[in-house]
Amino acid sequence: MKPSIDNESKKDGNLNADSRFNQTLKSVQGLLSGKSFPGRVLLSRRAETRIENPQVGNIIPERPNGDNDFVADSSDSGSYVKVESYGPKPMELSEERQNPSANHTSEVPPKSTTSGTLRLSSGGRSTDSTRIAKFKKELSAPVVDLDALRELAWSGVPSDMRPLVWRLLLGYAPTNSDRREMILTRKRLEYVDCVAQYYDASSADKAEDELHTLRQISVDCPRTVPDVAFFHQPVIQACLERILYIWAIRHPASGYVQGINDLATPFLVVFLSEHIEGEMEDWVVSKLTPAQLSNVEADCYWCLSKLLDNIQDHYTFAQPGIQRLVFKLKELVRRIDEPVAKHMEKQGLEFLQFAFRWVNCLLIREIPFLLVTRLWDTYLAEGDKFPDFLVYACASFLLTWTEQLQKLDFQEMVLFLQHLPTKRWTHQELEMVLSRAFMWRVMFDRAPSHLNCN
Repeated sequence: MKPSIDNESKKDGNLNADSRFNQTLKSVQGLLSGKSFPGRVLLSRRAETRIENPQVGNIIPERPNGDNDFVADSSDSGSYVKVESYGPKPMELSEERQNPSANHTSEVPPKSTTSGTLRLSSGGRSTDSTRIAKFKKELSAPVVDLDALRELAWSGVPSDMRPLVWRLLLGYAPTNSDRREMILTRKRLEYVDCVAQYYDASSADKAEDELHTLRQISVDCPRTVPDVAFFHQPVIQACLERILYIWAIRHPASGYVQGINDLATPFLVVFLSEHIEGEMEDWVVSKLTPAQLSNVEADCYWCLSKLLDNIQDHYTFAQPGIQRLVFKLKELVRRIDEPVAKHMEKQGLEFLQFAFRWVNCLLIREIPFLLVTRLWDTYLAEGDKFPDFLVYACASFLLTWTEQLQKLDFQEMVLFLQHLPTKRWTHQELEMVLSRAFMWRVMFDRAPSHLNCN
């Protein structure tokens, strides 16, 4: 029989746990705040450096450095290496610690072990030979282990493997390799039939609301990623219009909503990369065969559908899903950085005024497009937990500019948040955003009586 615990004892225990959590959170904020150059995480040659805390495990301090490469800090001995990232589930990668002299780059967050420890280790760019070998091993299996694949994909996917990995993570391609080609062929033919039935129908055969949807899509397509010329090739515009129209017709509960056009773009780029080499800016899609283009378009449609199935209430009437996540974002920011939250509230700035677009377009419009596919590796690896992880990602993104925000009035904040200085961002800045998001999620998941976005 379990010993009885009176309510007061329970209350005192929760208060003590909450107090310890707040102290740890403030310590981590001190390490992360005031940095003018996000995206740099340093480690000494020692295997692990920890801040001990019984609530959240061990967290490695992060310090910025203005140079392109990590160098030794005067306060520590030895050189620094960049951070390996792991997915959200326990996994020991001791073999990746065997080569400390390798040229490593930052790839996203520490991963948590079963003991609650956040570990950072050397090695970890998506193109490292060890990681590539792991991807090849998983993808060559007769039946792909999706859990293991998610572990790997969370930290970034090698570009040449990304099309297959994304199809698998979204459940579009079956994990059984023997059935994969047959299923993809059937789904691609099904999409071709949808185009013939819905899009290619004459205007006389379309209902008025269908014509209105098509007109709206035709207006939005030229506005899609306006600073990337590739998306304005006529062939790409036509593909995008067909994909969006078919999706809208087959999902009448929401129909087409502005912003969905942005969500189709990463899929187009990734699946076209299987057929075209070189830089995206130099791609000439008109050189593809009709069969190749049809397959790319079909894969984009089905993967977009799989993605939106998990967040469809983001695009139904009044978009309640987005409003719910923005509310969670506001509460999370208040917990993590109360001074910033209070300043924004004092200035009368509502989170919906800037974060609605962030959630609606999954941050695509806020960062350079060349970083989007890396961001989406993590999104898709999250699976069903992706919407809640997005809250932490948006909080981390916002609090990149903690110091600047506290110096701005309402009008200045609105302009700043609508035109964030991210044009020169590299993968390092993005990895820091994802690292913080992962760390905060682990912390809050383990904190009683605190915000839990799950």
